[in-house]
Amino acid sequence: MTRHDHLDQAPHRPDATGPLQGTPAGRSPSRGVRPWKPVLLRILGLAAVYLVAVCTPFGQRAENGLINHNGGEPAWIYDWSGSAYDSGAMPPLEFTALPTLVVGTAAIVAVAVLRRCWWAGGAAVGVVLATFGGTEVLSKMALPRPDLVGAPAMLTEASFPSGHAAVPVALVLGAALVASPRVRPYVVAAGMLWLAVTAGAVQALYHHRPSDVLGATLLGCACHGLATRLLPPSAAAPSAAAPGGTPRPRALPAVAFALSAAGALAAGAREDALAGPLVFAAAAFLCALLVWCTAVRGAAPARPRPGREPVGSAGS
Repeated sequence: MTRHDHLDQAPHRPDATGPLQGTPAGRSPSRGVRPWKPVLLRILGLAAVYLVAVCTPFGQRAENGLINHNGGEPAWIYDWSGSAYDSGAMPPLEFTALPTLVVGTAAIVAVAVLRRCWWAGGAAVGVVLATFGGTEVLSKMALPRPDLVGAPAMLTEASFPSGHAAVPVALVLGAALVASPRVRPYVVAAGMLWLAVTAGAVQALYHHRPSDVLGATLLGCACHGLATRLLPPSAAAPSAAAPGGTPRPRALPAVAFALSAAGALAAGAREDALAGPLVFAAAAFLCALLVWCTAVRGAAPARPRPGREPVGSAGS
């Protein structure tokens, strides 16, 4: 066989060092593997929020300064909070938290059964249970709030992370796992508004601080990232923004962000303060933004691992 024959046959020989057939030139297939980095960043963010806001005198003074002695009644959303006598509560505030969690989880299971996405359904239920259960364990047992500034008794109770904010976070991220690529962005957009209103409300009512709602959101996003990382590639539904996915309307992110910002401002508003409610609204909007980035932008499917070629890709 001549040297020319060897050169002619070289492109048809599988090459472990070159790109897989069907993979864009210059892109390593290992980059398509779902990375651990987003999960680790969210866990580190959760730890950083707790250490700075709860475990330092500076952080405690900053958050305590947002709360006055007027209680939750001056909050705009007070009449819908369930705090007023003989009034209903907007889910998941007050006593509606657990019923909302149960009904939402049942709806996720029903969608998973109808779509027959068993792996994604199991992962979604795991995200819901891990997020809400994690907030309960961390806030009541694992993450105390030391009194470093001599605060009044009403401000020393452990509340990090927020269990009420964890309910919409868990249900929205769980629903995103079982929703189809076409529907998922709309589900997350509606969930963003719900989360923004809930996070703003629990702060304006003085039930929680900004760090509490951010901590619950970071915990839920970490659980979602871990679930998608452990799912088999065939079970992970593609993102609407991923190659080959169903494209979403270009205006949807802008509409979702605008509605979330408006909901956060309205739910976090109070009649007796201005600076504090603006901080509440900013924290609530940041929670909604984290959920969008996790469930929509971070939902791209994994590509094959290095050395695992699709059947029929080599030698064709």
